[in-house]
Amino acid sequence: MSFLSYLINGISLGSVYAIIALGYTMVYGIAKMLNFAHGDIIMIGAYIVFTCVSTAGMHPALAVLLAVIGCTVLGVLIERVAYRPLRSAASPLAVLITAIGMSYLLQNLALLIFGANTKNFPEIITLPSLSLADGQLNITGTSLLTIGVCVVIMAALMIFIRKTKAGQAMLAVSEDKGAAQLMGINVNGTIALTFAIGSALAAIAGVLLCSAYPSLTPYTGSMPGIRAFVAAVFGGIGSVPGALIGGILLGVIEILGRAYISSQLADAIVFGVLIVVLLVKPTGILGKNIQEKV
Repeated sequence: MSFLSYLINGISLGSVYAIIALGYTMVYGIAKMLNFAHGDIIMIGAYIVFTCVSTAGMHPALAVLLAVIGCTVLGVLIERVAYRPLRSAASPLAVLITAIGMSYLLQNLALLIFGANTKNFPEIITLPSLSLADGQLNITGTSLLTIGVCVVIMAALMIFIRKTKAGQAMLAVSEDKGAAQLMGINVNGTIALTFAIGSALAAIAGVLLCSAYPSLTPYTGSMPGIRAFVAAVFGGIGSVPGALIGGILLGVIEILGRAYISSQLADAIVFGVLIVVLLVKPTGILGKNIQEKV
């Protein structure tokens, strides 16, 4: 039963990674850039919920809604101020360096506002645990909610992309920005919408992550953000289903590695598996090879 318990915990953690990885994979698939500040938007969302619930005494559902709205606005603002002016830069390194700088900016702003001390994240998920096998296997309500939210988000996102005009515009921009613009698609608006969706998902992921691991610092989003980026690459960056598969596999590998090998080597195991996968299939599990005409 301990293996099943570890497996469920791994799927729960992997679901959080998958939600975060969706932001990476959507932005890369459409804007062809890596938003390394994405992990810190997770932290901002968690701090908004913490402040609203612990300081203002707000209802958790309203606090989460405000976090989603705040992170959505922040994501659009970051895209407009930091990334859009560099989209046509000669070197892609300019955008990459800006993304890293934006990440450090958000961390240091959080340090100035909230301090470096660890905050205890409030208990906002109070669902009962599920007991199976005569009480030998207990699944927490947080784990069940996290897995359920991940499935719902993935299904809703796939329907949005395939069935709506905005989703079709995203697919067109991801294929060819120039051709999409000639067809009357607002490329800037489509990319801003992508950042908005990714940032909203980051806020939800921050709440789920801090509910499962209730400690909050200005660096809370850094390592989960990196692991989620690994998950996106693992599944095939640019692929929405790949983000789900990569996130869940990464979470399971991390939890099983901590349980059966070494908690100190868990990160090394995760990145080692990534290296092996990329050696065998460089585009990731669901990634596609793109042929460029010369």
